[in-house]
Amino acid sequence: MTELDIDMLLVGAGPANLALAVALEELVPDAPQRTLIVEQHDNVVWQRGMLLPWSQSQVSFLKDLVTLRNPRSAFSFVNYLHSVGRLDEFINLGSATPYRLEISGYLSWVADSLATTKVEYGRKVASVEPRRDAAGGIDHWSVTMADGTTTTCRDLVIGAGRDPHIPEVFDRLPAERVIHSTGFAHAVGALDPETTRRVAVIGAAQSAAEMLWTTHQSFPAAECTMIMRSIGLNSYESSKFTNEIFYASFVDTFHESPPEARAQLLREMHRTNYAGLAPAMLETLYRQTYLERLTGTERLHMVTMTDVVRARTDGDEIVLELGDRRTGRTSEFRCDVVMLGTGFESGMPRMIREMCASFGLDDIRVDRNYALRLPEGSDASCYLQGVNEATHGIADSLLSVLAARSADIVSDLMTRRSVSPLISDVAAA
Repeated sequence: MTELDIDMLLVGAGPANLALAVALEELVPDAPQRTLIVEQHDNVVWQRGMLLPWSQSQVSFLKDLVTLRNPRSAFSFVNYLHSVGRLDEFINLGSATPYRLEISGYLSWVADSLATTKVEYGRKVASVEPRRDAAGGIDHWSVTMADGTTTTCRDLVIGAGRDPHIPEVFDRLPAERVIHSTGFAHAVGALDPETTRRVAVIGAAQSAAEMLWTTHQSFPAAECTMIMRSIGLNSYESSKFTNEIFYASFVDTFHESPPEARAQLLREMHRTNYAGLAPAMLETLYRQTYLERLTGTERLHMVTMTDVVRARTDGDEIVLELGDRRTGRTSEFRCDVVMLGTGFESGMPRMIREMCASFGLDDIRVDRNYALRLPEGSDASCYLQGVNEATHGIADSLLSVLAARSADIVSDLMTRRSVSPLISDVAAA
């Protein structure tokens, strides 16, 4: 078993850790920081499961990994477009929201452009364990990879994303017949058009709608049915007043609010990110259902105010028992495949829970600068990215705050290590 000893390990080569790696290189270029990013996949791809050719981000290109912290950074999205010869075309497009493919390409370009931070692919983390000093504090981490190798580090950053939410009702169905949005792009290409004639999509938000539309277009003979608990599809809440909650400066406001105020903010802001659709997708789906009704060729269906009560197989068929919230009656719905637009678990990911359980930490919380509260006297540090919505607001898992959050983490880390970051760039946050 090979053991690699480094200063800082970043788990996951997603936007959060790439933004942090850039911030480290720009803010503390002279610090002797041996930093490694490990990524379980073989490349950097943004929203891998939903990287559809026509899908767009809902976020401005200016909310890239760096611009809101350092507008002069060489790692900006604009510089990426310039470097690949597509800046003129993007400007001519007249849109502030790039296609997901462009953002994915940008992230891959950033990973390839890092000067001092190494990225290793195909490295899946199996477990993280603390190592204690004589006084009982944690002085470093031991991270075991799926291949059995071990990496030790003093500073750990976990930015591997949240766990998919797969409702228990679907647990007994064959795994190959249940497709969560995180695996959709690959799985839909493997479906047989001859046997895929009835598709059920569970959910009523953007990912569910995109799966419904992709399946409808990819399988011309398939009946595609969207099953949802809500009364119908809704647009994202996206007024300019509401969108101010995505300012990086709003993190302080949210973090300093009492628990009841935080709960209200999260509740009222739910439709800004989770329970809505982009207007263009709403329009596309409604026009399609209208045309199908007009021509008598209906194969796009919406079942509203309905719960999936049970799920089983009957020969080659999947049988969903549906409960109508309006009447209380149940009915059977038979299909060939189930697609889950059910989002992600709201709690801490399993990796983090297991790590914290290993040293008896039941109350998993981070401070304002995203540092996990470790036992008294610990020299090691652990930062959690993208999983702190309850304490840092609904933008925590989004691109909007990455640039500023990276500055917060770097400043906190360098304070712990008695290293002064470049003040001009921190101030730009």
